Amino acid sequence: MKKEVLLPDIGNFKDVDVIEILVSIGQQVQRDSGLIVLESDKATMEVPSPDSGIVTNIAVKVGDKVSQGALLLIIDVATAENLQAPQKIVTTNENTAIKTATKREQTAAIDLLESNKSINKIQNTTPSIIYASPSIRRLARELGVDLNLVRGSGNKGRITHDDVRNYVKNALTIHTEKSPRSDSFATKIPELPLIDYSAFGEIHSRPLSRIQRISGANLYRNAITIPHVTQFDDADITDLEAFRNNLNLKQQNTVDTPKLTLLPFIMKAVVAVLKRYPEFNSSLDNHGENLILKNYFNIGIAVDTNQGLVVPVIKSVDRKGIQELASELTIISEKARSRKLTPDDMQGGCFSISNLGGVGGSYFTPIINAPEVAILGVSRAVMKPIWQDNAFIPRLMLPLSLSYDHRVIDGASGARFITYLVELLQDIRKLLF
Repeated sequence: MKKEVLLPDIGNFKDVDVIEILVSIGQQVQRDSGLIVLESDKATMEVPSPDSGIVTNIAVKVGDKVSQGALLLIIDVATAENLQAPQKIVTTNENTAIKTATKREQTAAIDLLESNKSINKIQNTTPSIIYASPSIRRLARELGVDLNLVRGSGNKGRITHDDVRNYVKNALTIHTEKSPRSDSFATKIPELPLIDYSAFGEIHSRPLSRIQRISGANLYRNAITIPHVTQFDDADITDLEAFRNNLNLKQQNTVDTPKLTLLPFIMKAVVAVLKRYPEFNSSLDNHGENLILKNYFNIGIAVDTNQGLVVPVIKSVDRKGIQELASELTIISEKARSRKLTPDDMQGGCFSISNLGGVGGSYFTPIINAPEVAILGVSRAVMKPIWQDNAFIPRLMLPLSLSYDHRVIDGASGARFITYLVELLQDIRKLLF
């Protein structure tokens, strides 16, 4: 009996990416064993098999997007009833498959092989079984590692995070040693020393959250592959803050109107600067040879949660007013902290803003959120004495930190960007022109 396996209810997620196919045509699967791996920006999940059987058709491929009810694959359930133990029967040699099976398995294998001959469904190679958790599979994809080449050190050959990282280190070392320029330019990544921290005092261990593990791999990739340059400046926001506070006073008794923060004003100013300097609203193609310029303005906003940092995206900022942006920021921040962000909430960003104004500090170097080419860091505004008209007067100064990809943007362009941004924040009326 052929049975269709449909994607079950996975919550509010739609158009989730298929990132891995765990089975192949002709493979015997057991009930609750993994079939495919799905990934959203908030979770990686395996879809289990609802029945035991043999896979006769796979309806999806890596890279597809699926939603609830989508056809994933077809299982021959009747065949599985005659099978005694889980065993793969995937081969181009019919005799080999039959010799390795029991008498009852032979009947099932012959039926399956004969039915698949006419539709050419039997694969040409025998797939290997990879024992790795979804988080490890995601780490491997982000680092470009083929898990078939990684030797697992865990129980029964299970691949661990350290196995993936060590594979990357070894690959980088081999590549560096073989490089003709290794003596003068290339460097090896040194091994971290093994330290017994308990020798110096009492310790305890706490695992990283899933978001920290995922974002850590992304940050590491971005930090070592993008030549960062950071430009710093201060914006006098004394008048802007007076205007913002006045607006909040006027609407403090208005129902369902969120309090205006500084961030919506910064977002609108950033969009105006992106329009003047479009190379900041771009991405390099995968070959690093062409610049993809974007005619839309979606701004990623870093949100600090108890699980780690996430960067949801506010879409079409150029088409929205200050109050609408304030409402969206309130909603998206709450979704982030309650872990209800959807894949669509996390995609399509052009430029990111990391706002630490509510925490403190003066300046910092934010890491670019690839494939974007720039990110703005905002710190806490501080009242400072500024020399004006032959006297020092108190002015509220906002520290800004602009990191940009030096392959795309040179230093002069970076200086022009942040200078114009400061000009707009110091006189928000210029956004009208």
